[in-house]
Amino acid sequence: MGQSKSFRAAALIVEDDPLQREMISLLLEESDYDVIQCESAEAAELVLAKSGGALFLLITDVNLAGPMDGVELAFIARQNHPKLDVVVTSGQPLEHSLPEGAKFWSKPWAPLDVLREAELAQAIGRA
Repeated sequence: MGQSKSFRAAALIVEDDPLQREMISLLLEESDYDVIQCESAEAAELVLAKSGGALFLLITDVNLAGPMDGVELAFIARQNHPKLDVVVTSGQPLEHSLPEGAKFWSKPWAPLDVLREAELAQAIGRA
């Protein structure tokens, strides 16, 4: 018999800046969360279609590589996975409305914000 791996909650990080994407991922991985990284909304949409039910948190920048932005991704994520905690972030003011339940974080934000959001999202997901 093989050993079973304990379930760790998974977060999807969508950011076109590799340094920011890696920083967020490392923060979460150090806190025992699994992380999936994407640089485009199109890649993230494929992850959501395949593994969306296993995710508890999506953090996406507004400006991404490719034609779709993070706001469009947030709408797709919330439509297909209404319990998914969605955070949209940008260094610019948000020009479009977000789907109901999604949050906007203006850059720069504190690393502790990411960890607090992950804890909250995972707690809500278990409820």
